[in-house]
Amino acid sequence: MASEEELFANVDALLEEEPHLPPPAERARLREAAGITQARLATALKTTTQSVKNWENGRSEPKSPRLDAYQRLLDGWAAKHSAYGAGSVAATTPAVASSEPVACEAELADATQVAAVPARPAARPAAASHRPVARKTAQPAVDPRFPHGPLTVLDGDGSAYGVDGIVLDCPATTVVELVEWTLRESGLGAAKLNRYGKDSDPLVVLTAAAAVKLGLPERLEGHEQRRSLRLPEDHPVVKQVAKAKWQLTQRGFGPWARIYRKAQGRERQCVQLAILSWDALDERAWPGVAEMHPADIARVLGVYAQRVITPRGSTAVSGLELMTAMRPPTKPERDPQTGNWISGHNPGSLDTEPMDPAPPEATAEHPVVVNSGWTGGFLNEEAYQWVRPVDSLSDEECMLPFAVGLDLNTAFLAAAARLVVGLSAPDHFHAPTFNPKIPGSWLVDLSPIELDPRLPSPFTPDGSRPTGPAWYQTHTVAYAQELGCDVAPIEAYLRRERGAYLDPWHDRLKTAYVDTLADLGVTKDLDDQSFLAAMEQHKQTDPAMAAVLAAIKATVKGGVGKLRERPQGKHYREGERWPALERPTWRPDIRAAVISKARVNMHRKLLNMSRMTGLFPLAVLSDCVVYPSPGESPLDFLPYAASGKPQPGGFRLGPTPGLAKLEGVQSMLWAVDLMEQGLNPARHIKGGDAVLEDGE
Repeated sequence: MASEEELFANVDALLEEEPHLPPPAERARLREAAGITQARLATALKTTTQSVKNWENGRSEPKSPRLDAYQRLLDGWAAKHSAYGAGSVAATTPAVASSEPVACEAELADATQVAAVPARPAARPAAASHRPVARKTAQPAVDPRFPHGPLTVLDGDGSAYGVDGIVLDCPATTVVELVEWTLRESGLGAAKLNRYGKDSDPLVVLTAAAAVKLGLPERLEGHEQRRSLRLPEDHPVVKQVAKAKWQLTQRGFGPWARIYRKAQGRERQCVQLAILSWDALDERAWPGVAEMHPADIARVLGVYAQRVITPRGSTAVSGLELMTAMRPPTKPERDPQTGNWISGHNPGSLDTEPMDPAPPEATAEHPVVVNSGWTGGFLNEEAYQWVRPVDSLSDEECMLPFAVGLDLNTAFLAAAARLVVGLSAPDHFHAPTFNPKIPGSWLVDLSPIELDPRLPSPFTPDGSRPTGPAWYQTHTVAYAQELGCDVAPIEAYLRRERGAYLDPWHDRLKTAYVDTLADLGVTKDLDDQSFLAAMEQHKQTDPAMAAVLAAIKATVKGGVGKLRERPQGKHYREGERWPALERPTWRPDIRAAVISKARVNMHRKLLNMSRMTGLFPLAVLSDCVVYPSPGESPLDFLPYAASGKPQPGGFRLGPTPGLAKLEGVQSMLWAVDLMEQGLNPARHIKGGDAVLEDGE
């Protein structure tokens, strides 16, 4: 009879090998490309035609053993008919079930007709680069409408560096000429990521020399934050743009400028500009990229565009844009009254109009709070910032020589997987029965729960024990129930419509993260020792791909943060609406759900580690935890079975979201010294000198 240890090891192996299905729209496209009907596929998989329809419109997912068979079939079709995300012309054709409408007239034309492409400037190899361009990653199939990829980096000599090493000759000497060349001659752009979405507008990145050549200042000067600086409305370039009947978005001509005309029929007329010398590429998200040769910049941004999305601003903006690109709010449907095609709601997506949150989900300055006089408190679902009390350390712990930091890979992304969030407006309830399947905010008293004081409380960001009733997101309350608490909500704001809105966003970013790590030599097949060695060197393997990896991670965190963007600018007054509130993606409740699940996941691992090993953490900061250790490696304290397999439930090393990597190692004496000062070792474990910084 199999032991419990063997069963858990087998289950973990299955979880690691869980098939990764493409998004529903791509499943339908692949089936149609293969010429197979839904009924025939249902017969082959011994299921119903309705089940296949549900898989292809996102209403349900197959379960094993059909899941494995379906995955194998889709992989085979993808090899023959261009894999998901390849940007092929096939990917732009609507993949709808034979019994469903294809598209309304305008959208049908947009989806099925390949625009006639004017004569393109001849491309030449990127021989002009004075720096060696690092090895190229595998390139997807080229969309005939966009033969030169999603973007280009324009230098002062008129060389426009694109993806895959191509260089175009750009004759433009003004911004207006550049916009017209981009739309009519460059062959730049990218296919939509969802059959109901829109193609990505071409991106032109300007070096400092190119900006000056086009009449722009080399740098923007001013006393405000750089990201909020703009050209004044009377600047000659802004006047030229207006005179040529082009428009700028409300954010004006800044580091990321969008220049457009109203779409004519199905053709969008919009170009995105990014000015490097105006700090368009934040060093924290794009380390070292702004200083690279234009050919290398094009490679970094091109890989990001192909794996994530064509950048449209900061990585945070791109993260938010990706959510909408993967889950467009509308789709074509037949009007039952007239029989005409109209724009209807796309199931599983957010509404096209902004939605006010419940008062406890809002921020203190939000009109919902100010206008109602709400004083009932707010959700405080934030990431951990906890330091263990020094007096709780045992002599045995203090005698251990090292403090080792573990960092969870893209913890917010891992939390977004299969995360059910609210899709409709909140409804108010009094004394409801708790249901862990309903997303929302619950007023409940979790203070009676007794936990080991050597662990942070799972219910507060600072790890302190709750002192009375407070508002919590569903995942936090569900975890309290998991710990044995008989929860009795006093009040709640709940959403009747719900769905896994972030699933396609998660899937695309997870694939991008794993693939980029693999390009850096960190693959899933490495054992733990080899994984640690590969992670130690991965940034030096290919600085360009390391920058892509940093941008992907920043996209995750920034995208989640943008779901509750606060007002900006010194002129804001409490109670006024701010621009972010006009977005359907201003959803603080979804942000709270992601962070709540991530914090609960962290606590569950901490608790399991204490039960399996008797070890307790010294500190936690968001997705980083510091443990006392007898050695300098995580292998010296992580739990392993006799078979050598990691014990399930605790921290495990690996390259996928939610698994851990080494963050840093310091002496135990160093860690205790920080703790005695009230500082967080997890903040500084990566580099010991950071202890001297202010602003803990």
